[in-house]
Amino acid sequence: MQQPWNRDDYTEGEWATAHIVLYKCPGSWPLSSNGPACHHLLKKTSRSVPISLLLENLVKHKMANPNILNVYSGPDALKKYFNPDFQPPLPLVEVPEALNPFYQDGVRIYAKMMTMHPANNVKAIPAMNMLESSVVPGKTKTIIEYSSGSTVISMAMIARICHNISDVRAYLSNKTSYAKLRLMQFFGLDITLFGGPSQPNPHDERGGIQGARTMAIVSDEIANPNQYENENNWKAHVRWTGPQILKQLPEIKVICAGMGTSGTMTGIGTYLKQAKPSVFRLGVCTAPGDRVPGPRSHSLLEPVQFPWKKAIDAIEEVGSPEAYSLSLELCRQGLVCGPSSGFNLRGLVQMLDKRKSAGTLQDLAGPDGLIQCVFLCCDLPYQYIDEYFQKLGPEKFHPIHNQNLIKADRYRYDDSWERLPSDLLPHFYEPPEAVKMYCWTAIRAKPKTYIVDLRKKADYESWHVPDAINIPLSSLTSAEPSPFADAKVLEAQWLELEDIFSQVNNSSNFNDQRVLVLCYNGDTARVATSILRAKSVEADCVRGGYQAINAIAPGGFPGERESRLISPRQDILV
Repeated sequence: MQQPWNRDDYTEGEWATAHIVLYKCPGSWPLSSNGPACHHLLKKTSRSVPISLLLENLVKHKMANPNILNVYSGPDALKKYFNPDFQPPLPLVEVPEALNPFYQDGVRIYAKMMTMHPANNVKAIPAMNMLESSVVPGKTKTIIEYSSGSTVISMAMIARICHNISDVRAYLSNKTSYAKLRLMQFFGLDITLFGGPSQPNPHDERGGIQGARTMAIVSDEIANPNQYENENNWKAHVRWTGPQILKQLPEIKVICAGMGTSGTMTGIGTYLKQAKPSVFRLGVCTAPGDRVPGPRSHSLLEPVQFPWKKAIDAIEEVGSPEAYSLSLELCRQGLVCGPSSGFNLRGLVQMLDKRKSAGTLQDLAGPDGLIQCVFLCCDLPYQYIDEYFQKLGPEKFHPIHNQNLIKADRYRYDDSWERLPSDLLPHFYEPPEAVKMYCWTAIRAKPKTYIVDLRKKADYESWHVPDAINIPLSSLTSAEPSPFADAKVLEAQWLELEDIFSQVNNSSNFNDQRVLVLCYNGDTARVATSILRAKSVEADCVRGGYQAINAIAPGGFPGERESRLISPRQDILV
């Protein structure tokens, strides 16, 4: 809504005073009967009359926007949060010039961010309106709707919040993506899949749309709002969306939306035809044989009985690659939205391009010479991520570096598993009878403790901590870089260690045992510890490995060269 006052006509003090009165003295309205607080503040100003007029305009603005601070409280907070009558208008955002090829021709394109509704999609608007008329208080216990996602997800939330109904069931195509099925389960929906076309004819008795309708006929406790036949679908946009857009952008010249059930375009187009007949109304359908989530092809719209033909002036057809590509660009520019949003913008751009080629583009201009256009952003992209990669190919995305690690190093790490060298003796060894630093042969590992040395055999035999056993890794040498510095090294070591320890769960030797893993610099042992912990073994490693141990015990551990060299499959993993 455009403000009916000029900010520059008032000083900072007068402006601040007006807002204090507006927000701190609500009991002072109307202004013709100012309360004491309001009167006291006005007396402090130099221009009581213009301040009073300003206050009057501010009050009118507040009345037209009952919740401009966007706060919801009280027992019915969620009901208000979902109700457009209690919300500020959803954002209307001009797209950047990079996404508007006709900017220099005076075209301005705005995205109506229906994604900013609490349910994050445009379908929440008709869902609210349809449930309001479909649910019978005290009788309706179950909602059933054929929907590919957004409508029935919105219904699930609104049914709980506004009607105390938790049993909401979704009928939909078995060709729906697994990610979307999971999303619907996430929101508590009971899902039934149907074969046949992914977008069935609404009147086909063999399809899920009529299946849901039949369920409601046979039971008074079941409501089927039926977005394909319920006029409260499109009338929701006459009630809310259309008026919002016109209030936000009175200069609007073009409105564009995709058509699936056709409810959105029918409602907005019908409203604007009455409220501002000069607006050009563009509907967008999918190209024949193609599919974008939400909208339908022109042929599949024919059976829909809503008055959509009277609500549009033209139709554009858009393919899925263009829809997904433009949606991706919108997201990267900061307007986060799904493929049907890119679909709508692409349809708008196609129409404008045809107009420019035909020399009729300026016929759409307003008195200021600008062509103000609005398209709808309908939902979010996250449930369609896999489809973006399928539709667009790798050239649209940066490659993943170190992609080999996707299938390696899959377990968690914890800093507490990485011990300091000073922890070695007190935590893993029995105290010697004679406490002399040179008496290493008297030191023995604590009971039920395995100390595993991953170094090469020659390095192990040169020196090692008491009671250590050797499991040399072919992928580990003293000259090898840290696995955390080289993705190929990490992959090779993780795969080898995973193979070595794959029998741990079947090994009686590791039952109720503690394991300390050592290597040259501690990093490979850290990887091994992660693997063992994932297999429920109480494993630790030493930060810095033998290099750190050698710093506190120069020259090694005399007397330990006779320690055993044991193949892992001869002892630990047998």
